[in-house]
Amino acid sequence: MQKYNELLVDESHRQAWTTDIEKAAVMNPGNPADASYAKLAKTAEANGFNVSVHHTGEITKSTLDKVSVLVIPHASTDDWEKTVGEGSPVYSAQEIEAILNFVKDGGGLVVLGETEQQKYGNNFGELTKHFGIGFLNATVQDSERKHKDVATWVLGDLHKSFEHDLTFRVGEACFYRSGALAIDLDAEVQVVATTSSSAMPANAPLIAAAKYGAGRAVVLADSDVFGDDSIDELGNRNLWTNIAAWVAGGKAAATATAKRKATWAKSDEHWLTMASSIEELRPMQEKDGSIDGAKHDLALAEALVSKVIEALKGLAPRFGHQQEYLAAAEKDLQKWIAGGFAVPDFFDSLAVFRPDLARTHEIENLGIFSMYTQNGNPNRNLEAVITRTFWPAWLAEQEKKYTNPAFVPIEFVAFTSGYDTNSAVFFPETVATRETSTFYWGGIFCDREAARFRLVSRAAQKLLYLPLPPDAERLVNDQDLAQETFVLWDLIHDRTHSRGDLPFDPFMIKQRMPFWMYALEELRCDLATFRETLALDANGERLGKFIRYAILFDRLFRFPITGNRVRNYDGLGGQIIFSWLHRHEALTWTDNRLTFDWDKVTDSVVELCEKVEELYHEGIDRSRLAQWMASYKFVTALVQPHPASTWAKGASALPLDGELKELVNLVLPDEFPLNVFYETLTRNLKDVVESTRGITA
Repeated sequence: MQKYNELLVDESHRQAWTTDIEKAAVMNPGNPADASYAKLAKTAEANGFNVSVHHTGEITKSTLDKVSVLVIPHASTDDWEKTVGEGSPVYSAQEIEAILNFVKDGGGLVVLGETEQQKYGNNFGELTKHFGIGFLNATVQDSERKHKDVATWVLGDLHKSFEHDLTFRVGEACFYRSGALAIDLDAEVQVVATTSSSAMPANAPLIAAAKYGAGRAVVLADSDVFGDDSIDELGNRNLWTNIAAWVAGGKAAATATAKRKATWAKSDEHWLTMASSIEELRPMQEKDGSIDGAKHDLALAEALVSKVIEALKGLAPRFGHQQEYLAAAEKDLQKWIAGGFAVPDFFDSLAVFRPDLARTHEIENLGIFSMYTQNGNPNRNLEAVITRTFWPAWLAEQEKKYTNPAFVPIEFVAFTSGYDTNSAVFFPETVATRETSTFYWGGIFCDREAARFRLVSRAAQKLLYLPLPPDAERLVNDQDLAQETFVLWDLIHDRTHSRGDLPFDPFMIKQRMPFWMYALEELRCDLATFRETLALDANGERLGKFIRYAILFDRLFRFPITGNRVRNYDGLGGQIIFSWLHRHEALTWTDNRLTFDWDKVTDSVVELCEKVEELYHEGIDRSRLAQWMASYKFVTALVQPHPASTWAKGASALPLDGELKELVNLVLPDEFPLNVFYETLTRNLKDVVESTRGITA
């Protein structure tokens, strides 16, 4: 089951609102919707929260231990409101301390006040003053900025900060007989909504957000804004969704920065022996994995590999399901020794290394091969890696729809230094074998990809003063959510390679054609995945919106500036998306500040998807060369080619009568240089990108 954030609604302090529609009918028989937060709760659940209610008793540390967000609705004495809960509307000093400590440790708090706050007998101000927020004893009226011509139904003026945008896709929000807030000018408080200049009181805060320790709090001067009879008005529902997501982000960030427990391998003598022996052997190996006896002591090499074999036997009890593979790996290592350390051959053991046949959540696999690591070590050194398969029940259900038996999402348990690099995949074709093996699986390190995405996206957001929608910020903060997002993205992306017009081999990692062709293929799969997330949304899958953010931010921010510029096909895909969004005014970069017009982004990306698919569809009627040229024309319409490019000069400059490889040889290593935006990004974020080498979470 996917991880959910726990959202707790307090109904123990004589709240004037309840998430139980039957109780609301008792409280207000004439209009139950005016006492019900049932829609608030259902909206939160649809956005990945598990909603529960605190019915009785004091709020203590143990009450909040597993909670991500605490919601405190308007509370009152019975003189003014019909209420629920047997307690007092006054929170005790101990309760306030528990709530403050909860927020300080990363929790999220939402407090909903009311008009003429002081008369209701609650002490919300005693709590919120710690965030620099208080309550004015007022009822706002506005003769101009009003909803349905009611002067006390005021339309708030909405504001955003460069860090977050709690008004994302809100447009307008209405506050019904609202009070107003008082802000401590010395506190770091972001005012999210105010009354207008024509209101009384004018320009008064209606919503304020504050960070407190590792956590976050949002205080509203009105509680009706999210009631069942109001939440569907204007952008009120989106406002609630944004607030809940933003306050939940503090807990996610606090959890993500906490150090994860060291794995068993960190102290296992057999693994440590295997890893140290492999590292000592590494300098002896040539690029093809062999060891030259004229340069190195083969007796020492034999002793080291023998240690590896003994360590393999010592680790075997941990991997009972891999006994056939471990026996084959030992034989391949022994053959390497017996052959005088010629080019290694792990064909036999690779044939029985089948993590795809045991897609069981958290099952661990040991792999030891002479191999290169994609985007990492180019030499076929002996490497060992212990992986943990990520296959929760919800993902297994998704795979029934997006069938992909070769897809194996994995996490790192331990690895030798070939994986202390940018490599985030474990592919069978990287292994040294005497002949091409049949490829049954492909491993994607979802923990590493999620961690890289989060670090680079956060750094880009700060550099570019990009106000993030709350769900996007939540994704950037939350390692577990990011990992789930990347796994489902990869599942849909990976299967797309073999579907549609001109399907590609998903294992085609060598450049056998101009690299923009592979850039377009990777882009096609990502764009198709982006479009598919709209179907995920329609089916109630909460990860759809997060996948869209992940595709955009990873493609736009990380891929173009990661690695060198030699045939950087992933980088080119990001450059294409940037140019397309920029030309369609869905993205702007002005005064070194990046902004998205989110109302245009989705339609623009879907349109780009359709254009790429049209290119593929028309390619069926072309020769391979003609498709290369048509694709080059498509790319160069968006990304400027290198001034020295032969391809850019057109057909008359190309040797069209020769071998196709001659045309490929004319492609410049950096055929499509980075624009000024990416030059700025590279200059400022290169250290951040470099810091992600070898990261796991």
